[in-house]
Amino acid sequence: MSSELVINTTETGGRIALLRDRNLVEFHYDDSGKKFTVGDIILGTVRRTVPGLNAAFVDIGHEKDAFLHYLDLGPQFRSLSKYVQMVRLGQISDKLYTPKVLKEEPIDKLGKIGDLIKAGQPILVQIIKEPISTKGPRLAAHLSIAGRYLVLVPFDERVLVSRKITNKNERKRLQRLMDSVKPEGFGVIVRTVAENREIAELERDLQDLTQKWRVGMQKLEKARFNDKVIGEMNRANSILRDILNESFDSIIVDNDETYDTIKDFIRQIAPDKEKIVRYYTGRAKIFEAFGVEKQLKMLFGKTVSLPSGGYLVIEHTEALHVIDVNSGAKASREEDPEMTAIKVNLEAAREVARQLLLRDMGGIIVIDFIDMRSAENRKLLYSEMKRYMQRDRAKHAILPLSRFGVMQITRQRVRPELNIVTREICPTCDGTGKISATIGVADQIEERVEDLLTKQNSKGITIAMHPYLHAFFTKGLYSKQIRWFFKYFKWVKIQKDTSLALTQYHFYDHDGQEIEV
Repeated sequence: MSSELVINTTETGGRIALLRDRNLVEFHYDDSGKKFTVGDIILGTVRRTVPGLNAAFVDIGHEKDAFLHYLDLGPQFRSLSKYVQMVRLGQISDKLYTPKVLKEEPIDKLGKIGDLIKAGQPILVQIIKEPISTKGPRLAAHLSIAGRYLVLVPFDERVLVSRKITNKNERKRLQRLMDSVKPEGFGVIVRTVAENREIAELERDLQDLTQKWRVGMQKLEKARFNDKVIGEMNRANSILRDILNESFDSIIVDNDETYDTIKDFIRQIAPDKEKIVRYYTGRAKIFEAFGVEKQLKMLFGKTVSLPSGGYLVIEHTEALHVIDVNSGAKASREEDPEMTAIKVNLEAAREVARQLLLRDMGGIIVIDFIDMRSAENRKLLYSEMKRYMQRDRAKHAILPLSRFGVMQITRQRVRPELNIVTREICPTCDGTGKISATIGVADQIEERVEDLLTKQNSKGITIAMHPYLHAFFTKGLYSKQIRWFFKYFKWVKIQKDTSLALTQYHFYDHDGQEIEV
């Protein structure tokens, strides 16, 4: 199965699409203006403690204070607190900033947060959940820094190996290797992708992580409250770090700066994969060329179609998502209702797993499948649902079907659900339901073309428009586009853009900048 990562850079950030066999399986939006990202380590200030919740609220610069529970302090919180204080006072003489200088007592699992932190106290915290809806970020003081193969855990001494590495000999090899090379004062979690990797690759990753820690601690010495001490990498690089493997065929980027950044990152983590990074030079927009734009419009609506004719209806609330499975036209073509039910349900299970990943839906998901009488079919659906969800990197749990044909899934929720508006407001009526005749749009375009080419003497004009308008202006031996050329002796490029509504269009100059109409 081939994998492609398509990255479209915009003024406000970047859109990242992961395709498998040209089908969209993951979509991410990397907002360059977003202040908080899961994994960021920040110097915050304790606002207040709440004994009833055994938690504290911490100011990290968000409009709402972040939430820190006692259980998220980590067993070595006393060591971390003392270490932060020493770094801030310049009392750490070790240039490597290793945490081995401290051996404080672990905190009691049943303790009270008020015994450990007080209002106004500086505290080093890590974001484990981004702000969602009306809630502020969620924090942890048990810090970790993720790399390609390893996760570095300061103030810990343990070496843990991913449970997904099942080969006993390989687990022992990785355990012995990490015990021999890890610095004192640090713990290490060996990730699944480290399986069968050479020692040189793992040591390089470990060195990068310890260097990241050292640089962060140097910042901490002079950091002010709410400053980011160690930042998580951008979304594109973090995706590559987590999922880049042998099945990747290409990484396509449409921006010079992003291309160079991705190239440098791939050179560091997987030099043999550097050649798969390509710069997109096509005329059409990159998401149009790879069919991503169309899939986004088809897959993010309230209703999602299934191959057999069935469909899903997806409804959302604050913490609950409800998905209803319907057989649609399929029911009228099958004589056996049980056979219809299992076929549609299996298709629905595959699509639900895809939708959870695409939309990054978290919390509780309730799926109302079509009723089935056969116990074997119910077991089959449950096992297939678990198989389809194996590709999902978020923590999740799946319960078997209830007697009413309902399946419950809980999925880790660390950032707001991705929501893309698939219904378009008419650009002419702004949603009032009344528009002027569509034939008038062609006249508007013609008038604008004449104004730009004759009165403003513009050159290299490009017009982006809906495919129907595109066909109107370009089809035929003597099309409108050809007539313009013979009339003005200047060529006007016309591009299809399925993201535009029927009566929408945009003019661009030779530098690609939009011309205000």
